[in-house]
Amino acid sequence: MAVFVLDKHKKPLMPCTEKRARLLLERRRAVVHKMSPFTIRLKDRTVEQSQLQPLRLKLDPGSKTTGISILQEAVSEKADVVFLAELRHKPGIKEKLADRKTQRRNRRNRKTRYREKRFDNRTRPSGWLPPSLQARVNQVENTVNKLQKLLPITAISTEHAKFDTQLMQNPAIAGIEYQQGELLGYEVREYLLEKWKHKCAYCRTADTPLEIEHITPKSRGGSDRISNLTLACRPCNQAKGNRTAEEFGHPEIQKQAKLPLKDAAMMNATRWALFNRLKETGLPVECGTGARTKKQRIEHKLPKTHYYDACCVGAGTPANLAIRQKYVSIWKAIGRGTRRMCNTDKYGFPKGHRQRKKNHFGFQTGDITAAAIPRGKYQGIHTGRVAVRTSGCFDLKDIAGIRICQGIGHKHFRLLQRAGGWHYGKAKIAYKGE
Repeated sequence: MAVFVLDKHKKPLMPCTEKRARLLLERRRAVVHKMSPFTIRLKDRTVEQSQLQPLRLKLDPGSKTTGISILQEAVSEKADVVFLAELRHKPGIKEKLADRKTQRRNRRNRKTRYREKRFDNRTRPSGWLPPSLQARVNQVENTVNKLQKLLPITAISTEHAKFDTQLMQNPAIAGIEYQQGELLGYEVREYLLEKWKHKCAYCRTADTPLEIEHITPKSRGGSDRISNLTLACRPCNQAKGNRTAEEFGHPEIQKQAKLPLKDAAMMNATRWALFNRLKETGLPVECGTGARTKKQRIEHKLPKTHYYDACCVGAGTPANLAIRQKYVSIWKAIGRGTRRMCNTDKYGFPKGHRQRKKNHFGFQTGDITAAAIPRGKYQGIHTGRVAVRTSGCFDLKDIAGIRICQGIGHKHFRLLQRAGGWHYGKAKIAYKGE
């Protein structure tokens, strides 16, 4: 994985390899600036004394995961991939807001302290988004700001589903040339793959070649409208023949065909808000459609992952990509805790109150720590996020929220980095053919 490098004035330089960073630290030419994401700061170098190369940040926004890649601006037909990452958005925001709304509404009907309703006094400003959608925009913006402080980024490319790249490249294009351009069929196929979860609609087989199939056959009066299309494997397509989906024994197909795509609607609602936030960075922003991203990923013969999709966003994707990374960074938004002081049971009745104090024995929940345990079941050195207790016996969790060890005394913990609302990890990269 690439290691971020700053000069002695904390300005971003080009990243280096792990081996190079280790040598700089051993020779005392650099110090550790931040543990997560791991960043070093040089003692004897400034930006003016360094040679920087232009970098382009590419984003593939998603409802649950956003792909991130950083490429060197290609001088020829080849470009080096400097950084690959996945931004995993914080889940459960809508459900928590719904629970809070229900608890407050129930409390108005019980013989407890009355909480006056406030929803009639609130107004929504222009461009308002629901909190669950606004959080995704804010998390992408936060990530872009972090990367600008760590790398000399000069341009941004993002996937913007409603941009028409054919019209942008040639404003005079019209007629059959416009209708049957180089992206013909990719938009429809991508939509159907997302809608039917990359599986045959009839036998639910995955990892097999899929064909576009008409729910009501054209010989029976069916049209090419998107609501009349589905995906089927060749055996099912041939067995169905000129029968409708209901006649073929699948009445649920027609019902599901009319259901909207929740994730697509979510991205459609946030695309302009994200685009405007990226423009505020002052960097040139290039846009591309999802169909172009898929077309270029297929041409590069890359697996279907969020970070590889990000590499192929936009018209400026070079013909050759040099990918040397063995790991991909995982940035997970976990938040900074909750402001709720009263814990409730499943019926909404109070069952306990939290302390106003968050810091215990010099630690607070979410801090990145190292626990050196001398003996016992968890003997060894473990690193992760701490969950504190007033008793002084702490737990340690990894990026997935799974306990590494629990009930460990606070004296065995050493602080590495204060909680910032994010958890950083890594995963093995998906190579071609996997």
